[in-house]
Amino acid sequence: MSSSNVLSDDSLLSRIDRAVLRVEAALNLIGGATIIMLVLLAVWNVVGRKLFNAPVPGYVDWISQFMILFAFLGLSYCQREGGHIRMDIVVMRLKGRPLWFAEFLSVLFMLILTTGLIYGSWHHFLRSFDWDMALYSRDSSIDIGLPLWPAKLVVPAAFTLLWVRLVLQLWGYGRGLVQGGDAPVAVPLPEDPMEQALHEAETVSGHDER
Repeated sequence: MSSSNVLSDDSLLSRIDRAVLRVEAALNLIGGATIIMLVLLAVWNVVGRKLFNAPVPGYVDWISQFMILFAFLGLSYCQREGGHIRMDIVVMRLKGRPLWFAEFLSVLFMLILTTGLIYGSWHHFLRSFDWDMALYSRDSSIDIGLPLWPAKLVVPAAFTLLWVRLVLQLWGYGRGLVQGGDAPVAVPLPEDPMEQALHEAETVSGHDER
């Protein structure tokens, strides 16, 4: 049972959507686990400094590296669930094909932007990575010299998964635009604020009526 407002069926689009979702959910879990790990690292740093005069070596370097994980790994999952902040005062008043057309244009714009971000972040990674010495880096953190290329690689990888998700949503909204109806699959369906609050409460409490 899930509080997700994304519908499924037996179509090829829906099967691909669920397959990609498994990857997105795993990466989202890694991002959440990273937050817990960083909290424990912060406690260790404070306690070690206070009681033993022995803070975590390179604490700021480690934080800077691992922040990338929880900042980017959940992007695609959040897009799949329709969780990103957006202005939908006008869109919420639309129904049927006009709504799917508006959503299609929005996702198309995001796809174009994401394509540019993949290109830029990949070349940013290449400037940091040394193909001859893969364990080393052309640039490193200031304190303990951590190589920066692993964190820089996470960014284009996360954007690439987001790109795949956006293509699937274009497919889904395109089907909705052609077929009509109020419930296309593989895309987040519009919800009013009350429905959103209800689903968030169900997620937090562990109960779901779906």
